[in-house]
Amino acid sequence: MKNSAARIFSPDFNFKHTARTVLFVTLLLVSFGCTALERIPLSLGNTAIDVEVADSPETRAKGLMGRKSLPDNQGMLFVFSRDQRLSFWMKNTEIPLSVAYISSDGTIREIHDLEPHNEIPVTSMRSLRYALEMNQGAFSAAGVSPGDKVGGLPLK
Repeated sequence: MKNSAARIFSPDFNFKHTARTVLFVTLLLVSFGCTALERIPLSLGNTAIDVEVADSPETRAKGLMGRKSLPDNQGMLFVFSRDQRLSFWMKNTEIPLSVAYISSDGTIREIHDLEPHNEIPVTSMRSLRYALEMNQGAFSAAGVSPGDKVGGLPLK
């Protein structure tokens, strides 16, 4: 069996075909939303959590839509470039979630339960920087409530 370098430089290797195939597969994965989001660790009280970061208009719009489950102590952190009133709904979302609206200093200001497929927006009462979605009840299970801090938030 030839090594990879030998195959690439052999006369029968079709670089254009291989490059086109890689490009096609990449575009296919992106179009179906199969790109991996950055993951970061956060802390909720004494609970360590692992979150995916949605920090672009496209990733924030997709959110957790279409997923069938969310592991315990995982979630999605929605990051905005400036403080603003945040509004979330559950269109095409299968999982019962809770959302925490968080200020730029990491303080949880509001927590709301969200029901699958409910298209009524839940809007924050004030301008905030972050929203953190987790399985419904995860915030109370971690012993956190409005006024507590989330540790490890990215600075924007």
